[in-house]
Amino acid sequence: MTGTIINILTVLVGGILGLIFGARLPERVRQTVIAGLGLFTAAIGMQMFLKTENPIIVLGSLLVGGLLGEWWGIEAGLRRFGAFLEKRFTRQNAAGESSPGEANHQGSRFIRGFLTASLVFCVGPMTILGSIQDGLAGDYSLLAIKSVLDGFAALAFASTLGLGVLFSTLVILIYQGGISLLAAQAQALVSPAMMAEMTAVGGVLLLGISVSNLLELKPIRVGNFLPALIIAPIIVALLNTF
Repeated sequence: MTGTIINILTVLVGGILGLIFGARLPERVRQTVIAGLGLFTAAIGMQMFLKTENPIIVLGSLLVGGLLGEWWGIEAGLRRFGAFLEKRFTRQNAAGESSPGEANHQGSRFIRGFLTASLVFCVGPMTILGSIQDGLAGDYSLLAIKSVLDGFAALAFASTLGLGVLFSTLVILIYQGGISLLAAQAQALVSPAMMAEMTAVGGVLLLGISVSNLLELKPIRVGNFLPALIIAPIIVALLNTF
């Protein structure tokens, strides 16, 4: 869990710095920073996808995972959780009340920040591999590298997307911490072929995050595709069995 704690701290520090100094940055500078992160995220996603050994497995995982995500309403659940946090922690205006339009803007900004940061920080091979290494051998070097990257990303996200970015640390704690606690079992079950397809699926999800949340080209409910990360190794295991 050491690596997860470091990751949470760097996101909090980066996010707080973004909230404090972000307002001093011109809007065009913040937009450029987010666009740069979007392009970089898309490039990393493509690089991850190219690690697949069978693109059909990735496609099948996305289709099945997406159907499960829509059935379970994962994205809607994340939005409801973000809305709950927004009501608890977002400040109202000086009069103590917000106009409906202002409240909707604040809420959507909070939820967008929460969703974007949560997905960006928790999707990728560094999260899975780093958490497994940390849980098995106490080696948190990979998560430390990820933490530095997440800290800079949190600064940029918070400067534009606001307070919701800080609450992505709850998702990091549950997701990364959970993987670390189950690392021994995961290491025994996940083969290199399974990891390759999980990485490829994660790359496609990163592309979705870039298109939808960062570059804002087309709305995509990326959160509903998260089950695909589990479906991919299951498909690999079934293929190896038969």
